Amino acid sequence: MNVSNAFETFSKETPEVHKAWMETIQKLDSASALDHKTEELAYIAVLAAIRLESGLPFHVKMAKASGATRNEIISSILVGLPAVGNAVIQALPVALEAYDSE
Repeated sequence: MNVSNAFETFSKETPEVHKAWMETIQKLDSASALDHKTEELAYIAVLAAIRLESGLPFHVKMAKASGATRNEIISSILVGLPAVGNAVIQALPVALEAYDSE
């Protein structure tokens, strides 16, 4: 799966830091009580809420590969609507394009 240009640059330019970061991510994933699909959907909600759209395509595809439906992707984005308002809807086109592309 493709990652954002920013993450790819991070990986290439600082391989030692990238390796340490990925090891940390793997440890956090192992410690989570959530199944992979739920964790990806929650992460998509966070990305939408903080307007970090560059990570959406990768994590939408990860969620889809874990069995998430298109409606679950939409709902995970909109779950932040009461807290952060319309900011989350900016993530919808990016996420749905990624979901529909495969």
